[in-house]
Amino acid sequence: MAFSRYGQNILMLHERTSRALLGYRLASKQADLVASIIGRSLERLPQAARRTVTFDNGTEFARHYWLHQLGIATYFCDAHAPWQKGGIENAIGRMRRFLPRKTDLATIADNSFNALIIRYNNTPRKCLGWKTPAEVFNHNVLHFERESTFPPAPG
Repeated sequence: MAFSRYGQNILMLHERTSRALLGYRLASKQADLVASIIGRSLERLPQAARRTVTFDNGTEFARHYWLHQLGIATYFCDAHAPWQKGGIENAIGRMRRFLPRKTDLATIADNSFNALIIRYNNTPRKCLGWKTPAEVFNHNVLHFERESTFPPAPG
C-alpha cells in the first residue's frame, strides 16, 4: 500500500478464506526487508495456513524464494491484472477509507495504525455470514492448536 510521500509504504498480508489482514509499516521497499517480514509473520502459523502466497510484480517481492524454506509456494499475478488478487485489492480499498494516499504515515501513531488493522479485522462481513475476519481466522486456522493442547474444562 503506497502513499504519496516518498518512502512511505505499508505491507499488507491478506488471508483469503477469512479475509483477515496483517499490516506492517515499511522502512523501505527493499526485497530483503519485505521477505523477512513476510517470513516472520507466516512462520508462526500452522503449515496448513501458509501454503501459498501470491504477489504482484513489484521488485519488493524479488526475494520470494526465501519463503520456500517455510514450505510456502509463491506465485505472481500477470502484469496489469489486479483482479487476480482481488481480495487484497478490496482490503486495501477498505483501508483507504481511513488511510488515503495523501496521508503522512509519520503523523499516525503505532497504536492508531494497529487500531485500524484491528477495526478492519473486527468488522462483520456479509460474505462471512456476518462473522468478523478475526472470528473466522481464529476458528479455521488457530483452533487446531487449541484443540490439541488440553481437554475441555469440566462444565
